[in-house]
Amino acid sequence: MSTLAAYLTKAFKLLRAEIFVLPSRTAVLLVCILLLVFPLISQEPFILRVLILAAIFAIFASSWDLLSGFTGQINFGHALFFGVAAYTSALLNLNLGLAPWATIPIGAVAAVLAGLIVGIPCLRLRGTYLALATLAFPLILLGVVHAVPGISGGELGLYGVEPLSRSRVVSYYMVIPSMLILGFIMWKITDSKVGLIFHAIREDELTARASGINTIRYKLLAFCLSGLFAGIAGGLYAHFVKAAGPSTLELLLSFQVIIWAVFGGIATIYGPIAGVLILYPFTEFVLIRYVAALSAAKMIIFAFIVLLVLLFMPQSLTTWLRDKTEKICPRCKLQNVAWRKKCRVCSAGLD
Repeated sequence: MSTLAAYLTKAFKLLRAEIFVLPSRTAVLLVCILLLVFPLISQEPFILRVLILAAIFAIFASSWDLLSGFTGQINFGHALFFGVAAYTSALLNLNLGLAPWATIPIGAVAAVLAGLIVGIPCLRLRGTYLALATLAFPLILLGVVHAVPGISGGELGLYGVEPLSRSRVVSYYMVIPSMLILGFIMWKITDSKVGLIFHAIREDELTARASGINTIRYKLLAFCLSGLFAGIAGGLYAHFVKAAGPSTLELLLSFQVIIWAVFGGIATIYGPIAGVLILYPFTEFVLIRYVAALSAAKMIIFAFIVLLVLLFMPQSLTTWLRDKTEKICPRCKLQNVAWRKKCRVCSAGLD
């Protein structure tokens, strides 16, 4: 009993020293706890479905941010990775009878290969040309899907895929922790030496190359990592909705992921996750379930909300909130709550 008390005391001290010192970290902790205990509050199938899909799309959106937000390699065809993994997982399950725990990793590997296929010819492209080149790949694959309906299911797609679980609550506890863990992994990648190099490539690729950085290798790494996480999201999606169709490759999905990322905050990882967790439940849960009269205008209202945020919070929602509640110390560059007069570490003045 004393050992347990000692561990709890140590954990509380760690939380107080590292988490509770900043509003943003406290908010992230509270959201994580709320998501993990939500089935204890409500087990309504529709609500759990919306939250599960939101978590899957949150992984997808943060994977786009890992590539485009941190390296500046604007990808307008990010649905390619999502769709490749979804179709791969569905085909392996339907034709070979593999379980989801096997098909999802294999689908993610297929998405990594797709990242290599896209990344290699796009290495020397920048800006508009890169965006248009990435836009072409999902369109090409969509044409292939329609050309071989015997394999891909054509316009109808593939149905009858084995679900993640027969229980909606079990599926929830498979997807939500996966989203939290993968989001943390992506954040740690961007907070490492690799993340610093990604930043350098985004800011000035020529200078980064002149400094001895192999920019080609790191841009390929960014495409592969982005494809890996987007592929996991695609595999989870195929097994949750029990289908894989052309909608997983459509341009609307590629553009929607950009909107989620821009709304939440580019080059943050947690920003796109927050953007999806706010916008997707709002459009699916509020406008469709409880305000049916507005469901026809869902995309118009969705676009209006995004425009309002971009107009009054041009830095994005999470960045704006963080700037309002936190300050950066001019000496040690650490974050502090906005109402402190002195830095919590070096005691430098914050005014």
